Amino acid sequence: MNNEKRHAKTQTLDISFFDTGPVDGPSVILLHGWPDSARAWKGVASRLTCAGFRTVIPELRGTGDTRFLRADAVRDGSGVALAQDAIDLADAIGLDRFDVVGHDWGARAAYTLAALFPHRVRRIAALALAFQPYGKFELPAFSQARKFWYQWFMALDDGPAAIRADAKGFARIQWDTWSPPGWFDDEEFTLTASAFDNPDWVPISLNGYRRRWRKDEPSDPAYSELAERLRTIDRIATPTLMVQGAADQCDEPNSSENLEQHFTVGYRRLLMNGVGHFPPREAPDDVADALVEHLR
Repeated sequence: MNNEKRHAKTQTLDISFFDTGPVDGPSVILLHGWPDSARAWKGVASRLTCAGFRTVIPELRGTGDTRFLRADAVRDGSGVALAQDAIDLADAIGLDRFDVVGHDWGARAAYTLAALFPHRVRRIAALALAFQPYGKFELPAFSQARKFWYQWFMALDDGPAAIRADAKGFARIQWDTWSPPGWFDDEEFTLTASAFDNPDWVPISLNGYRRRWRKDEPSDPAYSELAERLRTIDRIATPTLMVQGAADQCDEPNSSENLEQHFTVGYRRLLMNGVGHFPPREAPDDVADALVEHLR
């Protein structure tokens, strides 16, 4: 991946992003997950560019060198906000129609883009996260709830202070436990975690999770209309590939089963044996092969 960053200003953000591959190739926006950074796409992006795709890889709000333009802006971590950021970036760099590949938080944004902006998105691929009809967060069964301990911790009254005291330590626990061991080393985590030095990484992380389970988390009113529309949508009319790690210890693999009825123009679920919650990092070549096939 080209390490030279570009910047694009929107009404809300100064978005830092990488832009590689042929300018006239089909454009793919790659959205990383949490807790992660644009580095997640290194292996996959290089394969896509070799296949002729232009890859645009933003650092999501709160991550890396992306910054809010106003100090008083609501640090809204919702999927709708992330989706609007992707549209704003596409507008800023002149992309009319594009594909979207998202992992974790990026997967939620990909589904949201397909739901709310079908005229802009050709195809999507969502990694490690199942589609949620109506954008609704439902209390999971006990087995999944145990794996969501980090969300419950963030939702506690005293959780934010504890996370601010050691944000990278909190992130490292997820890396250590969400996938089978051996997929990363200390140097890679350190390089990735430098993106968490962004002053908004903790506020965005907290808002993104606390808003799911608490009624007192703020939302940016600029996204109210989109959020209302999302609550009416339970089907996607965009060709979709879903990549699920069979050894995912964050989101149970069965959560993405039997969802075909929610996709009206094509849905394929690819289960990767031995892969956990971070398919772009754990199996970049297999992910890239699946993406090239899907996006072509």
